[in-house]
This record gives sequence, C-alpha cells and structure tokens, in this order.
Amino acid sequence: MRPTGKGEKRSIRHNRLRARVVGTAGRPRLAVYRSLRHVYAQIIDDAAGRTLLSVSTLSKEVREGLGHGGNKAAAEKVGQVIARKAVDAGIKKVCFDRGGFKYHGCVAALAEAARKSGLEF
Repeated sequence: MRPTGKGEKRSIRHNRLRARVVGTAGRPRLAVYRSLRHVYAQIIDDAAGRTLLSVSTLSKEVREGLGHGGNKAAAEKVGQVIARKAVDAGIKKVCFDRGGFKYHGCVAALAEAARKSGLEF
C-alpha cells in the first residue's frame, strides 16, 4: 500500500534517515520537529535511550518576544537556546537529524543558529 498523506511520507523519509543517523554518548543526535505553529529540538543519546536536552517555542526562555512560533525567527531562537544549553552541559558535537523535513526554511535556520552558537555538526 502506498503512503498517501504528507505525514506518512515524512515518516518514511525519517525512518530512512534514522537508519544512518544514530546518537551516541560522545555525539548525541539533535532531532528537529517542525509543526505549523511550533518548532521543537531535542538532543538525544540513542545508546542510553534518553533525551538529554529539549527546547521548543513553547519553552519559557524562547516564548518571550515571539509573535508566532512557527517561523524562521522562532527557529533561530530555538537553535541558539539549544546550542547554549548543550555547550553548558558539555556537549559540543552532535549529529543532525532533520526529521524527514527538507533542509530548508525553519530547519535550516535552526541548524545555522545552532552552529553559530557553538555546536559542531
């Protein structure tokens, strides 16, 4: 049976991506999810099965000063905050998981902001 909806197709792309991108204790995975209203980012250690850090446009430090949580400006702020928290926690290198989304728009803005704020990937 062929996937019909956008969500099903994104899920298939994400599964294909996850076969190659695996987070370890030394290099955890920076996972990004984008909805129409919000942007979410998590740093995950897949070996232990734990989420080490998470930030979204719903977080208190990001929400202040934002008009809409689903645009590129919000994604940049999420990228800056997650990178700052990761560097404070001693995480400098991550592998990027775009979640089946195109590396474009909000996803690219989050990644570039995280790179500028000190994360390496």
